[in-house]
Amino acid sequence: MLVVLLPMLVVVPSPARAADQVLTWTTDGEITRYKTAPTEAVAGPATIVFENSAATGNTTGMPHTLTFDTSTEGYNHDVSVNILANPFDASNGRHEVAVTLTPGRYRYFCSIPGHSLMVGELVVTGGGGGDTTPPTVTATVTGTFAKTVTVTATDSGSGVASVEYQLDDTSFQPYTAPVVVTAVGDHSVQYRATDVAGNTSATGSVSFSVTEPGPVDTTPPTVTAVVAGDGTRSATVTVTATDSGSGVATVETQLDGGAWVPYTAPVTVTAPGAHMLHHRATDVAGNRSPEGMVMFTVTEPPVEDTTPPVATATVTGTSPATVTITATDSQSGVRSIEYALDGGVWTAYSAPVVVSAAGTHSVAYQATDQASNVSAPQTVTFTVVPPGTDACPNSDDRPTVVIGGVDSGVANVDTGDGCTVNDLIAEHAGYPSHAAFVRHVDAVTAPLVTSGVLTRRDQGAIVRAASRSSVS
Repeated sequence: MLVVLLPMLVVVPSPARAADQVLTWTTDGEITRYKTAPTEAVAGPATIVFENSAATGNTTGMPHTLTFDTSTEGYNHDVSVNILANPFDASNGRHEVAVTLTPGRYRYFCSIPGHSLMVGELVVTGGGGGDTTPPTVTATVTGTFAKTVTVTATDSGSGVASVEYQLDDTSFQPYTAPVVVTAVGDHSVQYRATDVAGNTSATGSVSFSVTEPGPVDTTPPTVTAVVAGDGTRSATVTVTATDSGSGVATVETQLDGGAWVPYTAPVTVTAPGAHMLHHRATDVAGNRSPEGMVMFTVTEPPVEDTTPPVATATVTGTSPATVTITATDSQSGVRSIEYALDGGVWTAYSAPVVVSAAGTHSVAYQATDQASNVSAPQTVTFTVVPPGTDACPNSDDRPTVVIGGVDSGVANVDTGDGCTVNDLIAEHAGYPSHAAFVRHVDAVTAPLVTSGVLTRRDQGAIVRAASRSSVS
């Protein structure tokens, strides 16, 4: 029975190609080797013959396969052959298949369980002068007190067949693994490679020195940590490690009992609360420092302040008048206070405003907090009188405001121009009605509240006294 082949990779033959070659494998009753097998071939079309029959010595009916390896590194994988043959199949154990071979090596084997020793290689050369370019070979040297030379060869034509090296001009030998040199002194390694078509590269060379190892480092690194921002909304920990021996290899940190992680940049923590950051370092010689630790606290971010400050103004005196402005803010705090006199420009308030020009004035004022919230502008009005002016030379100077015999209990103070509160009430002026008189009292005391002469509570007491009196 024939197990069908996968499609083959086609290679266009050179003009001077010889007749297609026939490559024959035979087996018998043995399970440890193929009876006959080709070892070399030329790139290009070929007919593969696999015979496992009585004619080749198989008298037991033992099945075998001829299988080309398509996965093992280092071999060509462009031809897929998998033929199962036995003397009693439809072809009497003899099968043929056409393929196209490329330069390089093919590995073949029998896939029947227990037949693992039936394996071999087929080397395919370029043929017809196809590959005339030698391999490209490079070498790298690594290490400090022992040097390791790694040779790499590539060939895009027929493929690399072998790599060789020699140490310090001794003799070339096969290169199978990186060359390690430990002898102290100057050295050189020469190297070359040959491809399957027989092309050999020019000899390359690398030179290097192996130095005497220094004293053994048994001292661990020194590690320090600095915290910036402790007690604020975020904290950053910067870890520094030094080692005067073999040098620092790694630095690690552990936050709040978590996993140890490599330290590559300062550690920033924003989660509110108390925290611990452990740290340690290891040097190139494998010495690890004792664990260090720093503690710090991250605070909750403040609640956003959207409430403006509360601003108030009081006026004292009439010649001159002094306006004192105050502001309070229970969240972010007051940043600034401004005022504008008689509709002028806004000016930073730093001390009470003194106004000496006679006449009626107004002061507008507002405050701004640290969150840039601005209070609504407010205005206080007042009157400044010239010194020595007495608008009421015959003042009613009773100690309290008394209306129609009803004592309000409020001090009968000078309102600023020589007139007392009782003078302004003028209870004997005559009014159309008692209600009209009460309205008059309310009207003349309201400006006194605005100017700070009376409090609103004082005004209420005076209006109530007028209401209880019989003045009309």
